[in-house]
Amino acid sequence: MLGAHSATPLRGDYSRAGPDYTVDQDLAQYSATDHAVWQQLVTRQTKIIKRHACTEFLQGVATMQAPQDIPRLDQFSDFIFQRTGWRLVAVPGFIPDASFFSHLAARRFPVSVWVRRPEEMDYLVEPDLFHDFFGHVPMLLDPVFADYLAAYGAKGLTAADGPGLGRLGRLYWYTVEFGLIDTDAGLKAYGAGMLSSKAETVYSITSPKPHRVWFDLRRVMRSEYRIDDFQKTYFVLPDFATLFAAMDRDFDALYADLEQEPDIDPGTLVPGDRLYAARHHA
Repeated sequence: MLGAHSATPLRGDYSRAGPDYTVDQDLAQYSATDHAVWQQLVTRQTKIIKRHACTEFLQGVATMQAPQDIPRLDQFSDFIFQRTGWRLVAVPGFIPDASFFSHLAARRFPVSVWVRRPEEMDYLVEPDLFHDFFGHVPMLLDPVFADYLAAYGAKGLTAADGPGLGRLGRLYWYTVEFGLIDTDAGLKAYGAGMLSSKAETVYSITSPKPHRVWFDLRRVMRSEYRIDDFQKTYFVLPDFATLFAAMDRDFDALYADLEQEPDIDPGTLVPGDRLYAARHHA
């Protein structure tokens, strides 16, 4: 996930990180409690995603046979590379934006190596191994989404510390972390922030409270978000090809253009928003 979104001290052990912020996973570091937490999370989320996750995510989970034990990242990295050219790299936690974008552009997905505590089963400030592996990795097996994420990383390499960095963060948040997609089977989730969470997976699909707005790149990049509550607005894709196609434009010109427009509060609708209406299925 992009950058450190919290002012609290970071959890990971950064003393072991190399210049690119990668570390050895060191399976011996995991305690019996870590393994128990992992197993509880996998069991719980596997039941929830069957109803609310998109087909691409479910196919990814089935293909890689999400393990009941803490996974060896190097083994799964080889497995994924053979299918979409992506690899997994172990990191201590949040890493600097420049390193994050560099990894994505090279089709390397950073995965945190630590596991949340039992009291953090339902809420976590920064992403752990379960969030990154169970929430993100299945979508790396979908060719279109995998290409989108690499293209996104390439955009980040040119964003530097300018105004585009924050707008790219919003795009990541509202797609990779909290994206929804319209399907023949109804509205489904593909974002890792939801699919690694018990409550928000269900909330994002079924609750009448949040706004669900059709995806528009400009709208997303203007939209602020919160990290300490369920989302007040979700953006809905018609398909993943639309997301990949959004990368085929001059982002520098877009950033400059958006500087002339105000940001949008997380729970606010604006003129031009197209609200999602569920299809009626026979």
